[in-house]
Amino acid sequence: MQENSKSLKMSAGIIYEESLSYVEENLMKHLSVNKEEIIKDETLDFQENQKEPENFELLHGTVQKKYGYSDMLVESHFTNSVSCWSELPQTHTAHIGTKTFQCPESEECLSTNASLCIHRRVHIEEKTFACSECGKCFRTKQELTVHERFHTGVKPFACSECGKCFKSKGNLTTHERIHTGEKPFACSECEKRFRRKGYLTDHETIHTGEKPFACSECGKCFRTKGYLTEHERIHTGEKPFACSKCSKCFKSKGELTQHETIHTGVKPFACSECDKCFRTKTHLTQHETIHTGEKPFACSECDKCFRTKTHLTKHQRIHTGEKPFACSECGKCFRAKSNLTEHQRIHTGEKPFACSECEKCFKTKKAFTVHERIHTGEKPFACSECEKCFKTKEELTVHERIHTGEKPFACSECEKCFKSKSNLIAHERIHTGEKPFACSECEKCFKSKGVLTKHETIHTGEKSKVYSITSGTDVSTSHRSLSSISCMPM
Repeated sequence: MQENSKSLKMSAGIIYEESLSYVEENLMKHLSVNKEEIIKDETLDFQENQKEPENFELLHGTVQKKYGYSDMLVESHFTNSVSCWSELPQTHTAHIGTKTFQCPESEECLSTNASLCIHRRVHIEEKTFACSECGKCFRTKQELTVHERFHTGVKPFACSECGKCFKSKGNLTTHERIHTGEKPFACSECEKRFRRKGYLTDHETIHTGEKPFACSECGKCFRTKGYLTEHERIHTGEKPFACSKCSKCFKSKGELTQHETIHTGVKPFACSECDKCFRTKTHLTQHETIHTGEKPFACSECDKCFRTKTHLTKHQRIHTGEKPFACSECGKCFRAKSNLTEHQRIHTGEKPFACSECEKCFKTKKAFTVHERIHTGEKPFACSECEKCFKTKEELTVHERIHTGEKPFACSECEKCFKSKSNLIAHERIHTGEKPFACSECEKCFKSKGVLTKHETIHTGEKSKVYSITSGTDVSTSHRSLSSISCMPM
């Protein structure tokens, strides 16, 4: 009867105490895992997502025992293989409950022994699988397979919405969130949401102020590895992203994408206030400060504020005296790259901005914009004192000095003061005798462009308008009266 009972118990799968000695013996064996076993572990998922049958314990048996190397209750469901048990003494992992393996380094719990093997390679920096093309190594066979698609160009995962293809299922899943609008990763500080975990991790460093990636050349630190990589290209000069239209190269993919909109003409970022469109989000953000009046960038020297960081940087060079942009033709230096570009057109003679009304051309966008106001009659700058309007900010500034009496430009010879720089320059020619403006008809020379223009009406017979300084009115004059004006001492 006792033997029959024992036989029944064994057939039911309940393991006796005698079996424990066999288990303990196997528990103390050292693990020796070769590549073939690792690959097998990765391909076999141990049915971790499958539902267990109701008679699981009857089929596999149950053993409970406390072991000396762990204060945790170890419970396992045995199959014919005990390979997962043999790893426990070496890694000090515990099989807690059903299918839970705990990593001793990070205390992270994983569902299978195979997952634990792969996970532990993070701590021991083991990278078993090497690419035959470039030699780069990976922790898992799956990571290697995805990497090899860089060499083969294979993109087997296609988006059902737009047809774009990807090298991995994970990349496709992330991309699909663009169409669905799903952003499952939320910042605990500001609740901003992101499509992928990596973006959230990068964002969180804004709150922590952490900049763990340092440049080995200049020591500058960055929040993300990507930002550091882009920065390092400043030192190396590398520009790996080339435009397919004009072959111009860029340091980052983002810069290339922005540049390509020049060729396509696409301006996807529209201002909600005035409907003006821009090629980049940055340009739109800068433009919107015109409507809000916001000037968040303040100079530490004079407290003057600016709408953009770029404008502040240019301004600060006034205090430092820095002029990093030098002309290759004449050696003249400038505080801003745009100023150098405009100056170089003096040497090249280039005037890329043409008026559609009169076809007059200009070297700078600013001069062209001011000229267009002659045709439109626009005078957007109004004096707060007398409400007189002007075409340019500079004209308004000079005019306002009539009300304030300010004359900030003094002659070094006679100490006479003037409201504008141009008036001072014209005055200084009295002392130097310089007359740089010559008439093309009679070669007579003059100290100012205005006087030359008036003189030229003698040859054309046209009437010109002379601005009366005392009355502030326009006075029409004939070429005869101009003769006397041209002879007046300046």
